[in-house]
Amino acid sequence: MEKISKEQLHQLNQRFAGTSAHEILEYFLKSYQHRIAFATSMGAEDQAITHMMAGIDRNSRIFTLDTGRLFQETYDAIERTNARYGINIEVFFPEREQVEKMVNEKGVNLFYESIDNRKLCCHIRKIVPLRRALQGMDVWISGLRRSQAVTRQNLQPVEWDCTFGLLKINPLIDWTEEQVWDFINKNNIPYNRLHDQGFRSIGCLPCTRAIAPGDDVRAGRWWWETPEQKECGLHPKK
Repeated sequence: MEKISKEQLHQLNQRFAGTSAHEILEYFLKSYQHRIAFATSMGAEDQAITHMMAGIDRNSRIFTLDTGRLFQETYDAIERTNARYGINIEVFFPEREQVEKMVNEKGVNLFYESIDNRKLCCHIRKIVPLRRALQGMDVWISGLRRSQAVTRQNLQPVEWDCTFGLLKINPLIDWTEEQVWDFINKNNIPYNRLHDQGFRSIGCLPCTRAIAPGDDVRAGRWWWETPEQKECGLHPKK
């Protein structure tokens, strides 16, 4: 997709200011059809978006990344979501050769040793397969919210993703965590059962842990790093 200008981006965000998440999704799903995809991590926000998308167009493209280090509860959530909505979430895996080379050179738990190692692991297990999943797409949908992390406070509903060269849509950008869970409970949406065990943000098993009430939403992700570093590269800091 040809890069859009800052003015075009501003106009899009002005157009959708105050618009509901459902309306944003409906517009882009209908406007881009086979050139739009939703990347879900099976988190609470993503489940809310999946519910909306299934109501708009059950054939919309939804995919997830299996890093090879996920929780069993995440796999269970994939199956329960597919069954609930009659959909088939595509699963993308990292390249075997890259994973083997990395692990054999740096160890199974390399990510604890340095930030560079952790980012390398995220790149191989997430960024590379995501790039493959987004081939041919003009738009990708994400479940980002501003209040999730300090790295996300300047995000807008519609952005240009320089890393992947396409539009990124954040329909829940202004939602609070309370709004997300109210929506899930109201619509009886299936969710990852780890949320009931103190996990508020869920990624790979070795890099995610439960947190205490009152902790930052992403305190359990890469807990050995400072908040300013807690991104895997899927969503570059603004």
